[in-house]
Amino acid sequence: MPNRICIVPKLVRLLLFVLIVSGLAACGSPAVPPPPIPEPALASASNELIFYDWGDGIPSTVVDAFTEQHGIEVTYLAYDSQEEAVDNMKAGETYDLVVLENQFVPDMINEGLLAEIDYRNIPNFKHVLANFRDLSYDPGNKHSVPFTWGTTAFLVTTDFEEEVASWVDLWELHSKGKIGIRDDAREGLGFALKSLGYSINSEDPTQLEEALQRLLEIKQDIVLVDSYAETAVPVITEADAVAMIGWTEDALYARAENKPLVYVFPDDGAMLWGDNFVIPANSPNKENAELFLNFILEPEFNAEIVNETYYATANEAARSLVDPEIQEDALIFPPIEVLQNAEVILPLSQESTELYGQTWERFKSELE
Repeated sequence: MPNRICIVPKLVRLLLFVLIVSGLAACGSPAVPPPPIPEPALASASNELIFYDWGDGIPSTVVDAFTEQHGIEVTYLAYDSQEEAVDNMKAGETYDLVVLENQFVPDMINEGLLAEIDYRNIPNFKHVLANFRDLSYDPGNKHSVPFTWGTTAFLVTTDFEEEVASWVDLWELHSKGKIGIRDDAREGLGFALKSLGYSINSEDPTQLEEALQRLLEIKQDIVLVDSYAETAVPVITEADAVAMIGWTEDALYARAENKPLVYVFPDDGAMLWGDNFVIPANSPNKENAELFLNFILEPEFNAEIVNETYYATANEAARSLVDPEIQEDALIFPPIEVLQNAEVILPLSQESTELYGQTWERFKSELE
């Protein structure tokens, strides 16, 4: 169980949710999905469901409870990166329910790869906090259901804790040891953009080129790390690294393992990410997927997911059922003052997405 860090009042937490989605909300008053019927519709004739997610997304106890209650066997498939998941979906692989980050949703919608969700089968959608609904990347939540959210900041060894307060400080720190980053164009270029005073969502080719040149200044000290915390975090303490661009789960893992690391929310703004459930258009078991969605939006089970995974939830009704120590943990639910300059990672245009990918590949080629 995480150690207690600070107490975040309920009102502050509510304001935090407003902050998180302020950059995402669509114009006009929030659109509300179709009113639900009292009970979900019957599942499809099949008793199968293929769920595609990070390896630690849903506890087996919740999956088993769903199978016991509905008689539907869940095949849980794990990916190592969002890019892998997207590529497999575009290649026609068959899944019934997939977890996707915000920025990947619009492209998948535009390519016709996501099914529209029938909210008559998901009455528990009513528990999703209003500020997470009807966001610009999927107006009306026609193709996605909000799941979890979190931060990207950086971990630094305690020896250099006092020397790092912003993204730009990493350029002073690099000479003292390696800096770990994941193979992710948005985060890799994002922290370079932030160090230059630009938005992490910049679509300006000139600014992206500046970010690339900024990264190349420290290329000799950059090391690419794995997606999973248990393999990424040891790089810092075991491979002469002094910092890592990381996530909340990295900080929680480091704390649990008593690693001499500190999670720093940079003064110039952390990055904020969000995960969603989506149903692929080629799913043969769409009704089962909606039944599963309704099940895990039940506050009791949603809170169980938070208690097992330590990811912040978008489910308002589940919050009161989450373990108090987790609710009060500043790593999971950061106080609003450390997120004042935070930016949500937003979807980009197709042209800019391609430019980010090309720019990132140019950087990686310099590491070889």
